[in-house]
Amino acid sequence: MEILQLQQAIETHFAAGAAAQADPAAMAAFLELRDALEKGLVRSASPDPQSTTGWRVNAWVKKGILLGFRLGALHDLAGAGLSFVDKHTYPVRLFTAEDGVRVVPGGSSIRAGAYVARGVVCMPPMYINAGAWVDEGTMVDSHALVGSCAQIGKRVHLSAAAQIGGVLEPINASPVIIEDDAMVGGNCGVYEGTIVRSGAVLAPGTILTRGTPVFDLVKGETLRATTELPLIIPEKAVVVPGSRAVGSGKGHPNSAGWGLSLYAPVIVKYRDEKTDLSTTLEDLLR
Repeated sequence: MEILQLQQAIETHFAAGAAAQADPAAMAAFLELRDALEKGLVRSASPDPQSTTGWRVNAWVKKGILLGFRLGALHDLAGAGLSFVDKHTYPVRLFTAEDGVRVVPGGSSIRAGAYVARGVVCMPPMYINAGAWVDEGTMVDSHALVGSCAQIGKRVHLSAAAQIGGVLEPINASPVIIEDDAMVGGNCGVYEGTIVRSGAVLAPGTILTRGTPVFDLVKGETLRATTELPLIIPEKAVVVPGSRAVGSGKGHPNSAGWGLSLYAPVIVKYRDEKTDLSTTLEDLLR
């Protein structure tokens, strides 16, 4: 069916609640949505130049993903000496060489309903959840997580143990978005709808949440999420883990205080040719 018809069907079956479990048309609509997600025909969030953030949340797609969990029954997924039990509506995705996705052996898993474009490299063990979008030329390194509905752009490097949080609920909440050519260092965590603009670099160990203020040394600004907008890391910003002194109470660095500091991510520069040299090795490995 056409995308608009699919949207209407998903909206109707989602609104039906538990009654959808007994309706074969609900399962048919979900399976069509899952197939469209895997082919990249629909996505949970889309670029939108008219939006304040540059992105639009497609709430109906997230409803469809949740519908799949509602319709799913627990199912044995045993194989290769291992035993798993999960919703039958979200099996592990299987790839062939024709898909152009490089999934290196060793414990990686990509759930049904995730879009993984040609040229993506998946180093074991890693995980991509349902509803996620991973675009061309991206590397998902060992122990990295791409959460449900997260949007990963072209030529992104998610380094070892990088955690990209998923935002499936609330329905209208924006997922975490990593735009084209960004580099996410090892052991980074990006959560709660944070947007990392194209070309930005997160140094290893950087943690970004909705409640995390980011201090821009270059522009002399403090970046924060608001009630309307998520935390947004600017284009080509280079962010490193830093600290700021506690200025009150027992943490104050005076004679009676403990002299404590709090974690604070800091933008120390904006990406240039020298910064780009550090990513040359990635191209050789793809």
